[in-house]
Amino acid sequence: MARLADYFVVIGFDHEKAREGISQGIILQRFPEKDWSDTPFIDGIEWFCQPQGWRLSSERQEPRFFVSILTDVDANPHYCSCLSFFETVSVTPSKPVDEEEETIEGEHVTAITTQHSSRSLNQHHTIKYAPKCLVLVSRLDYIETFRNCLGIIYSVYLESMQVPLETLIGNILGCIQVPPPGGPQVRFSIGAGDRQALQPPLSPTLPVTHTAVYLLFKQLGIRNVLVLFCAIMTENKILFQSRSYARLTDACRALTALMYPFKYSHVHIPLLPSYLVEVLSTPTPFVIGVHSSDVPELMDVIVADLDGGAIFVPDSVSLPLLPEPLLSHTTNCLSLILQSELSYADFAFPPLVTSRHSHPDLIDKEIRAVFLRTFAQLLQGYRTCLTIIRMVPKPVMTFHKAAFLGERGLIDCDFTTRLLDCMFFTAFVSERGPAWRACDQWDELYCELNELLRKEEQNPKTVLQHIQELAQDLYTNENPNRQPYVQKIIKPPEGAFARIHQPAFPKIDSEQVQTLINDGLAKHNLKSRLQSLKPLPPRIVPMGPQITNINDTRQIVSNSARRLEVLRSCINCIFENKISDARKTFPAVLRALTSRAERLALCTELGQHVVGNKAMLEHQQFDLVVRLMNCALQDGLATNEFGVAAALLPLSTAFCRKLCTGVIQFAYTCIQEHPVWQNQQFWEAAYYQDVQRDIKALYLESSSSNKYSNMGMSYHPSSPRGPNDLSNNNNTKDWTNRLPHSQEPTALEIAAEQMRLWGTIDPEKQKERISSEESTLYSQAIHYANRMVFLLVPLDVGGGKSHHRDKHHMEDERMSNSITNRSSVAESDSGDAESGFEETDPAGEVGATVIKTVSRFVDKVCTEGGVSSEHIRSLHQMIPGVVHIHIETLDAVHRESKRLPPIQKPKILTPNMLPGEEPMIEGLRAYLLPDGREEGTGGSMGGPPLLPTEGAIFLTNYRIIFKGTPLDPFACEQVVTRAFPITSLTKEKRITQHYLSHLDQWMQEGHQLRSSTFQLIRVAFDEEVTAENIECFRKLLHKLRHPDHILHHFAFCGQQMVPQPTNNENKGKNASLKGIAKKAFVKTARKAGFKQKTSSKRQKYVLNNSGAVTSMANKYMTSPGRMAMPFPENEDELSIDDFEVDIPSGVTPHVTDAKTLERLVERSYVRDWTRLGLA
Repeated sequence: MARLADYFVVIGFDHEKAREGISQGIILQRFPEKDWSDTPFIDGIEWFCQPQGWRLSSERQEPRFFVSILTDVDANPHYCSCLSFFETVSVTPSKPVDEEEETIEGEHVTAITTQHSSRSLNQHHTIKYAPKCLVLVSRLDYIETFRNCLGIIYSVYLESMQVPLETLIGNILGCIQVPPPGGPQVRFSIGAGDRQALQPPLSPTLPVTHTAVYLLFKQLGIRNVLVLFCAIMTENKILFQSRSYARLTDACRALTALMYPFKYSHVHIPLLPSYLVEVLSTPTPFVIGVHSSDVPELMDVIVADLDGGAIFVPDSVSLPLLPEPLLSHTTNCLSLILQSELSYADFAFPPLVTSRHSHPDLIDKEIRAVFLRTFAQLLQGYRTCLTIIRMVPKPVMTFHKAAFLGERGLIDCDFTTRLLDCMFFTAFVSERGPAWRACDQWDELYCELNELLRKEEQNPKTVLQHIQELAQDLYTNENPNRQPYVQKIIKPPEGAFARIHQPAFPKIDSEQVQTLINDGLAKHNLKSRLQSLKPLPPRIVPMGPQITNINDTRQIVSNSARRLEVLRSCINCIFENKISDARKTFPAVLRALTSRAERLALCTELGQHVVGNKAMLEHQQFDLVVRLMNCALQDGLATNEFGVAAALLPLSTAFCRKLCTGVIQFAYTCIQEHPVWQNQQFWEAAYYQDVQRDIKALYLESSSSNKYSNMGMSYHPSSPRGPNDLSNNNNTKDWTNRLPHSQEPTALEIAAEQMRLWGTIDPEKQKERISSEESTLYSQAIHYANRMVFLLVPLDVGGGKSHHRDKHHMEDERMSNSITNRSSVAESDSGDAESGFEETDPAGEVGATVIKTVSRFVDKVCTEGGVSSEHIRSLHQMIPGVVHIHIETLDAVHRESKRLPPIQKPKILTPNMLPGEEPMIEGLRAYLLPDGREEGTGGSMGGPPLLPTEGAIFLTNYRIIFKGTPLDPFACEQVVTRAFPITSLTKEKRITQHYLSHLDQWMQEGHQLRSSTFQLIRVAFDEEVTAENIECFRKLLHKLRHPDHILHHFAFCGQQMVPQPTNNENKGKNASLKGIAKKAFVKTARKAGFKQKTSSKRQKYVLNNSGAVTSMANKYMTSPGRMAMPFPENEDELSIDDFEVDIPSGVTPHVTDAKTLERLVERSYVRDWTRLGLA
């Protein structure tokens, strides 16, 4: 039972302040004069009784009634019902009449209503009308009852009835007691011959709207209200404007009522006084109503004009709407209710009944039913994602947001993401999360919605029927008594306010009022009445649909069964040290890890190979396991929406390899670069999941299975909360065990049973359970503090590098820098090292950052879990020591990891050379990439892919050659060769950032070479090839492609020009010396294979047949290349030594005469070469 009203206040115009030029109201009287112990009086209430300011009026105005809603420090609403009327006052001017022409402020007032501006300024007014307000302040939402009570008091005063006002006020404050929701109807009279009835609603949680929601849709329309609904659910600033105070209050109440089952927890002021308009500049969200004349210009506020039926959304406001198809479904349902004629508007013979119903109360409830169903659809499966971290002495709940978004496929839904981050969603989880409490209409609808939707899919006509059934329940909640009570309310005659002679509102006798209040409280025995009223009994909250059952996964399971079998086989080969067999299926496994089911199955399979606390692996095993873990993490978001990161967290501290004696490297040093480890929400969610698992095990161990089977409770199957159950459950023998439901009770059901029995447990046993739960939270906090240190401290923390990672760089490099034996996460950080002269200890900087991050995490989780301050203090003292010890350990690990031998790469295959073809540069290790053409050996029928291929690219004086073997294990025994002549090169293009899925690496440098022979070589250079070698390759390629002289082409590399001889009959004095030298050179030429021709008059083409080997070599050359000329007799042989072209060793030079070029030009292919512009 509660008082109908807490305070009655009489507020009038402050004439004393008006003489000082200040126009404001003053509290004339308040009853009771002393504050209630449970409800203190609200200061500043006079400002909300006249929102536009206290002003004298020159004309009589009708009495007005409106309600202001004020909020106290505990966020409890207080309804201030105000009846405002005007009294006649005499105004004495402080200036002569002739001076009033200059100003109208000479009176004892500061403002006059706008009606005075139409009158002549020299007209002297001595009669004004001052506002006065009668206010009832209450914590209860009975607006119509307050309107009736204030109206009766005003009527008794205005009509000078023989009823003391003190009696009316005393009865309202002390004699009328209102039962809580669910109580009976109260019939009363305040002592003026009236008869009134007050009916509490059935549920304390369902809002009471009467017709406010219907009026809001009538004023703004369906689309505009939906926009406002999305704005308030995503914590935007909303401002209503209207010339009516009552409409502002109703609109704010209606919009907040549509949020049910949520409660608005931000600033809520339906009537904002004009002097407080600067509140609209606050950065926090709000719902505020302002008179149309007081609306300022705002840049980030959504304004709704109730009078004009329009809303204004600024461009700077990001406003997400409901996700489809939920938005369309909600719009159609609202149209079905508000525009029912649409269903038969096109009928040739429309029905005679023009509307389904016209009662605004029912339409109001049907609209609310639509939004209630919308929330139930949006939050399907939310109870599955509740995490309980304390059961006693009271339950403490959290919500696994990432798991909910991932399971529901709403990761990219901005509306749902922002909704889950709102303050009122956190309050919703705290209030409705416990499994043992009183239930209301929301819980029933949430549990039954799936069945209703299934029926509606079969018969769409049942949608309206289901909405009407839910609306009837909402209507019954507000009107449980089907027989309406006929009230008798005293009202003043019409136009009574305009009477010339009206008495002033009398002064109330406060002692008499206080006596009546005391007598009323003593007469009504509240304790006996409270004992007779039984609140709604608590019960187990229905679990509702499992989040894994919302979307049918049967097709997914059947399609992925084969891939999961390949995954299991590959992992078994890795741990059996069958590396070659594992590499054959490794690419298929990496491709399969793009699916959520395969990633979770990977965690399960890896967990089954961990025996004890750690699993020691060989180097190749360690590399493959790390590659699988990185691949599973790379496609996930930082929120860990599928629980993969949480499942890999214990595995990262289990798998390790021995670098040397006493030095062990764990897997977490190779997976640190993923952004999920930097997200504190991930650590909190993972911590809460493990705490829930341990607390659940704590109560299951203390209770036998028979106890739960005999409880008479209908336990709902447990849905996997997260992958921790996969990695930590030793009884899980196969990943398929995750699909069937477990028969053991869920954590929520165990918590419900503990809450039910808590009052019957011995106090010593209660203390023991509280201590056990706190110890569980404390031990897990220690465990997670160590895990955070492991994954946040980089491997090369003492290497003098900065560890501020660039996000884009991390995304590109995170795989290539963690799969080789000699690499670590810190190698990707060198590119972002800061330059400067400041000498600081990088280990100290990183350590301080990690200590701060871990300490903030410990504060958050321990405070929410109710851990004692002593335990929190000990954790803060422990963290710095853990960080420093780990940094010292990582120094040795980093040093030894750099000493590991590199992975042995395949031997470079040397290509076969053509006669006269010589390599110009050593082969550069590279990978031949796919270029869009056929990649397999089976043609269109498929087959193992030959590309990409690992090998080397060679540059000779004739061709560009690539030769290597395919990366695919099933085709690695074959040899791939691709080549084309250098002179046919038409385009050379540089390519960067190419990803090789077979190697799981990003190649930073590559080239694409296109030939006129319809050939294409697209290569990516290995990481061991330096940029200088690549640039040297490019320059040499262009030099050979465009030589300085045509004779430097490969076609002439076997030809020599021999000048024509001239007869020199006159010998000089040194003829004998020249003859000796000539003989020596002739001998040398003869030894080299050149033959001297006797006839020197005519030069002919002769074949060089000196030696069988040379003849066989020349046999396959073109005819110009097989022609040679002897040395002329009359040429100075010394000129041969000055020839600039280097003749490779082992190639016999051929000599031709001067007409060789002419003969060559006459060839048909040379003419074609010239015609195409290639000469």
